[in-house]
Amino acid sequence: MTKPFVRPDVQLFLDALKANPRPKLTAENIAAFRPLAPQGMAMLEPPVGELALMRDAAMPGPGGQIPLRLFDARAEREAGPAVVFFHGGGFVIGNIDTHVSMCAEIARRLDLPVISVDYRLAPEHPWPAAPDDAEAAARWIADNGGALGRVITGLVFCGDSAGANLSIVTALALRDRPASVPVITLIAFYPSTDRTRHYASADAFGEGFGLDTADMNFYMNSFKPRAEHWRASPLLADQSGMPPALIVTAALDPLRDQGRAYAAKLVEAGVPTSYREFAGVIHGFLGFRRVIPSAERDLVTVLEIAQGMIQESLA
Repeated sequence: MTKPFVRPDVQLFLDALKANPRPKLTAENIAAFRPLAPQGMAMLEPPVGELALMRDAAMPGPGGQIPLRLFDARAEREAGPAVVFFHGGGFVIGNIDTHVSMCAEIARRLDLPVISVDYRLAPEHPWPAAPDDAEAAARWIADNGGALGRVITGLVFCGDSAGANLSIVTALALRDRPASVPVITLIAFYPSTDRTRHYASADAFGEGFGLDTADMNFYMNSFKPRAEHWRASPLLADQSGMPPALIVTAALDPLRDQGRAYAAKLVEAGVPTSYREFAGVIHGFLGFRRVIPSAERDLVTVLEIAQGMIQESLA
């Protein structure tokens, strides 16, 4: 087998991971690991940078209060769309503190308010708690922009990894039962889309490329999704009528082929779709821009594409 291309800065990062492996995730250590995750991500991401607003809020959810965080490059703005962001972390780790740098950059580059959603995590709250919270948050945000100081006329769903899955699932839910404002664009970074099949990329990149099979198995054993249900495997759903979508994959990602398959199904369903796969990079690379400097340009590229799609949807 030909050795895959790996960017030099990605190889340096992988070498560092190999030399300093973190403990394997277990049911016993996950509670201790979660509080360290924001600090760990801060070592991987650039500083948050300048924003006019970064404000915490909360909303009533199916299982209690759901924390939210508003990011905006403008203190005041006219009525318009807002980005609803769902963080990654295998449905087990991650929160609104782990993804502050990415949300801030999205807010600046798209010139839109970004509302990050702190949905419930497994194993304490297995599937479908996360998709329940994601859908509830989207509907509440559509109805309650005033509580965030914004007049919201449309929703852009965005997320990475597990959050990309939630973005897709929530877009499907609101397609079938619309919210009070339309979903105008879907942005999914390296999504998980199908738990019913085994894909070749999982074998090719399941060891030594940052997202190992053992971790993925731990996430799924904790989350306990019903694999054949569209709210766990959105690839299985009819995609007709979905909003224009941007699907981003990493060439060295075990989830790569799921993203490819999902983009293809969108195209087959007639959904306006942009697909971008980045060579030589790993799962999560858009959030590792401090240690993978080349990913900074990748995120700019992705958000330029997204901005064009959003503008087209508003024309």
